[in-house]
Amino acid sequence: MFNSLTGTVTEKSEQKIFLETHGIEWDIICPDMDIQALPEAGKSAKVYVWLQHTDALMNLYGFASSSSRQLFFDLLKVDGIGPKGAVKIMSSISAESLDSILESGSVEQLQKVPGVGKKTAAKMLLALKGRLSLQDTSSSSTKQELLPYEDVITSLVSMGYERKNVENAVSKIAQEKEKDSDFAKKSKSQKEDNIFKQAIVELAQ
Repeated sequence: MFNSLTGTVTEKSEQKIFLETHGIEWDIICPDMDIQALPEAGKSAKVYVWLQHTDALMNLYGFASSSSRQLFFDLLKVDGIGPKGAVKIMSSISAESLDSILESGSVEQLQKVPGVGKKTAAKMLLALKGRLSLQDTSSSSTKQELLPYEDVITSLVSMGYERKNVENAVSKIAQEKEKDSDFAKKSKSQKEDNIFKQAIVELAQ
């Protein structure tokens, strides 16, 4: 599955961006805040994507960063929030503000977010309080070690593995691999592929 698309922005509108790559124009559903963060029409942009594919429809969702896409995945874990509902929420509130409201435990504050009713707010608190991916309690050094393999982490999380478990597995594997002189000679993509395959084995145990 593809992780991102890089091309020329051809149009930006409400919760939608069009991106042309090699003669193909992609129609991408995107949170308004991410659209604002992406370059203007006519400029090159990298959009992190997720494909929704069912018997009835096929939609492509896009984000300005992998962390924004991960917030989208977090919201999808909440019963009652679908892809378009998650985009609506992300268009109305920043990740930091949502994190702050969740930490406060205020159902009333969550209900003020467009698309979030009382029942959904309660479910969000239950599912996400203290669990948003941006709430990373790992040390700064660990974050720096993980940074080169963020695409590996994102890919594994999109397969359904819990982000914290993925981060721990990738961090452990990366630290061991970096001690190997042969591994150090590999290209970035070869390193990522190697770590990805080993992480799947460990996470499946």
